[in-house]
Amino acid sequence: MANRKTEVQRRIVSKDGHNNVRIENVEGMVRMYLHDIWTTVVDMKWRYKLTLFASTFVMTWFIFGVIFYFIALGNGDFEAGLNSSHTPCMMNVETLTGAFLYSLESQTTIGYGFRYITEECPLAIFTLVAQLVITGLAEIFVTGAFLAKLARPKKRAETIKFSQLAVICRHQGKLCLMVRVANMRKSPLIQCQLTGKLLHSNVTEEGEKTQVHQSSVNFHMDSSGECPFLILPITFYHVLDEHSPLAGLNAENLHTRAFELLITLNATMESTAATCQSRTSYIPQEILWGYEFKPVLFSTTGGRFVADFKFFDKVQVINNAALLSNNTEKQKLEEGYKNE
Repeated sequence: MANRKTEVQRRIVSKDGHNNVRIENVEGMVRMYLHDIWTTVVDMKWRYKLTLFASTFVMTWFIFGVIFYFIALGNGDFEAGLNSSHTPCMMNVETLTGAFLYSLESQTTIGYGFRYITEECPLAIFTLVAQLVITGLAEIFVTGAFLAKLARPKKRAETIKFSQLAVICRHQGKLCLMVRVANMRKSPLIQCQLTGKLLHSNVTEEGEKTQVHQSSVNFHMDSSGECPFLILPITFYHVLDEHSPLAGLNAENLHTRAFELLITLNATMESTAATCQSRTSYIPQEILWGYEFKPVLFSTTGGRFVADFKFFDKVQVINNAALLSNNTEKQKLEEGYKNE
């Protein structure tokens, strides 16, 4: 029994929308990541990105400092007993440390002071130009990756709240699975679309068994097919009819079924017109049969509406026992008997 419970609890997507699938034994993964270096850098964690940012500057300073050092060494600037007519490639650069400081100053400023380049070595001039071009491109790349990560709507998606539990009860005469969604910011989200995927094992007609099969689960807001304006907490409904992948679900077999319901909300931010996506998932233990959400929206005496999130995850039992039944055939027979 314990093993079965653990198996049911295994989930592909966590409650906060993170992917729990680990990728292993992929041949050439490093090469693939380097081939798409931009996405790799943008997806980096902040600690790695800060390390990359700092190491980019330090490494370019050091590498070009070493190049300048060898140029000066080849020009004989470090030899003892130089005559007064000898002009070094870089003035006041006598050690590797001095070359490093010259490289740092060349990359970070256009006004030279104690150390500066002379006209004696064309190779040093070419190296200086190459350094400024290469490091300029590297700075653009790293800075762009920083801005791209900051501008990603991932953090905005974290301000979209899903109810911790899903409920099943009757709504407008139909048995529905309900989830509640709310926008935690005052800035509204437009063109919201809530979609669902039922992840479960499946056996095809040919006898092929798939461990994770995806079936579409359609959600709507009441009877409207339009995209809702997410400024208030909204309850989305999925009708459990014969066309639903959850057909046949009832109060008795709910917790014995093995599936995971992945919910995805796609929305557009009104302020930036960027698209954000937020996800969560529900397993059978997080779906309550015969419950409904408590009201979360209240009106005040001043004519304003208040969304009290203390009640956002609160549910209550349906009092009418007839609403808890999902036996469709029985209901049809009862309705036919009443019509007669």
